[in-house]
Amino acid sequence: MIPVNEPLIGAKEIEYVNDCLQTGWISSAGRYIVEFEEKWANYCGMQYGIAMSNGTTALQAALACINLQPGDKVIMPSFTIISCAQAIIYNGGIPLLVDCDPRTWCMDVKQVREKVESEIKKGDGKLKAIMPVHIYGHPVDMDQILDLAEKYHLQIIEDAAEAHGAEYLTGRNTSQPHWKRCGGFGHVSAFSFYANKLITTGEGGMVLTNDPVYADKARALRNLCFLPEQRFLHRELGHNFRLTNLQAAIGLGQLERIDEIVARKRWMGQAYTERLKEIKSIQLPVEESWAKSVYWMYGIVLDESTGMDAVQFSRKLKEKGVETRPFFLGMHQQPVFQKMGLFHSEKYPETERIARQGLYLPSGLTLSETNINLICNLVKETYKET
Repeated sequence: MIPVNEPLIGAKEIEYVNDCLQTGWISSAGRYIVEFEEKWANYCGMQYGIAMSNGTTALQAALACINLQPGDKVIMPSFTIISCAQAIIYNGGIPLLVDCDPRTWCMDVKQVREKVESEIKKGDGKLKAIMPVHIYGHPVDMDQILDLAEKYHLQIIEDAAEAHGAEYLTGRNTSQPHWKRCGGFGHVSAFSFYANKLITTGEGGMVLTNDPVYADKARALRNLCFLPEQRFLHRELGHNFRLTNLQAAIGLGQLERIDEIVARKRWMGQAYTERLKEIKSIQLPVEESWAKSVYWMYGIVLDESTGMDAVQFSRKLKEKGVETRPFFLGMHQQPVFQKMGLFHSEKYPETERIARQGLYLPSGLTLSETNINLICNLVKETYKET
């Protein structure tokens, strides 16, 4: 069975972990945490990095930094993982959904503009932020998001969990367009370092920001809001969102070869596309001219004319020895949110279509060219059976 995703652990990670074990710095303090935070922030073009226990807690802390009040609203895509909506709700906010772009599968920026302008016209001041989520390694078209945030004084909470090393060409309508890495656009940005990410710490995450006040708040929140001057006096409620030095050691070792990892992921994505592009009734990932995708997951979407949905196609591939995973189910279709009275009667056709017809193929860094050739041949064989 060819698995969906496997991390690639190198010699540096082992060396650094052994150093933690030998020196006894295995918990939530140590040089590897500091170095990992500093170097990841620098890599993404941000000033402050605050390591977190996972991507979900990073999102929760990022939303907490902007001090949402009960009933405040945050615009986000329906097509994403549940952590995004959960973090908004956890902080007392209300998620406002938009559909996804049919090409990139990221949030539809035209719908974002429409929703922002509609909320601003209400004049209640409840709209506070936009949460762009870079999906499957491809960036959101950020320039319009940045313009809206500046015009209407909105915060950007950037979810870059799936886009380590991905780049976006910003300022395309100016005299100085330039490439910028995902995670470097938000007032606060959040990353995940789960085992299936390009850079992994097993479990882990990070908040990035250029705002020292936000950075201090995130550091306090991850550590039970202990006060430096009187540790066990608490003026706010915090959390145990700490990352360990052991985990940071793994992340730092991986970060030192991120260029190699990104290059390999891009090669894998392009290799899949080259071998599958002849199948006209399967939509493959695009890479827009303004984006450098890292193909975190290589997704495909079956045309409904095939008469087969993703579940059926996945079952047939599994019988041939290829594991796959389904696409996200839209937030508006989640029973837990419907029970809460959210997203009543809302429809997002593109999200519903790709959730029904989409799946992703094995995308782990350990895949060889032989594996990719075999997978693509089996996809073609299965497609011919439809």
